[in-house]
Amino acid sequence: MRVEVESDTPLWFGPGSPVRAASAIAAFGDGWLVAQDDATHAAWLRPDGVTAVRVLDPVGGHDTFSSAAGTKHLKPDFEAAVTVDDGVLLLGSGSTAARMRAALVTAPGTVRIVDLTPVYHRIAAALGLPVDRLNLEGAARIGDRLRWFQRGNSAAGVPSAAVDVNLSALLAAAAPEVGSARRYDLGAVRGVALAVTDAVALPDGRMLVSAAAEDTPNAVDDGPVVGAALALLDDDRVLAVAAVPGGPHKIEGLAVRRVGPAGVSLIAVVDADDPDAASGRLDLRVTW
Repeated sequence: MRVEVESDTPLWFGPGSPVRAASAIAAFGDGWLVAQDDATHAAWLRPDGVTAVRVLDPVGGHDTFSSAAGTKHLKPDFEAAVTVDDGVLLLGSGSTAARMRAALVTAPGTVRIVDLTPVYHRIAAALGLPVDRLNLEGAARIGDRLRWFQRGNSAAGVPSAAVDVNLSALLAAAAPEVGSARRYDLGAVRGVALAVTDAVALPDGRMLVSAAAEDTPNAVDDGPVVGAALALLDDDRVLAVAAVPGGPHKIEGLAVRRVGPAGVSLIAVVDADDPDAASGRLDLRVTW
């Protein structure tokens, strides 16, 4: 497997207004909806530009959140996005009690917030983790199932893993049953383990996941990223791992643009871990 970066584009709403902390991407209308994990608005990438779409009411009077402002604990931390029949489902990471909710965005200005606290607790139990070590950062739809990925943290002894949940039940806030955990070892870069940050399903049933080697002691604090890769998975097997050239890019969201017999074209979004810096869009080509 080989990964090529075809283009690298900074994302801006307009002059002086960067797309912050891009954390997930999914097809939406005539473009792509990009979650900002430290803001109450998403970015809608369309052919004629980027517009803001509200996905959550202000939290404590704030629409953006940061460590410098002392508001990071309030951020929604939407870290996964999947296209569903009615729009895009944004999913919180579960890394704090405030991050255990979802936003179903059906149109600009039309959003339904769902409290998923019981689901996150069931997922923690299935993964054999204390709830405070959850960090669900990627998800992909497989028919009526959602495969939801826990981002690993080698410093905390937490492997990358995934569980399946019933998507219809999740959308109905019915606390679906959670499947058995699948665990993945994607290798390491300079002694830091690669950990899953997002996933996309391929037509043949396999999955591509993005992974970052981020040197951080926990699920909340950022750290230096020393490497990035894509990995090809077949259920619980790791078939191939390939480095993403350049960067290193902290890829946090993946979406499929085109699939061909020899590979796939993807859009990836990159979190700059700096609220004043524009997130990036990478157009990637993966060949087998």
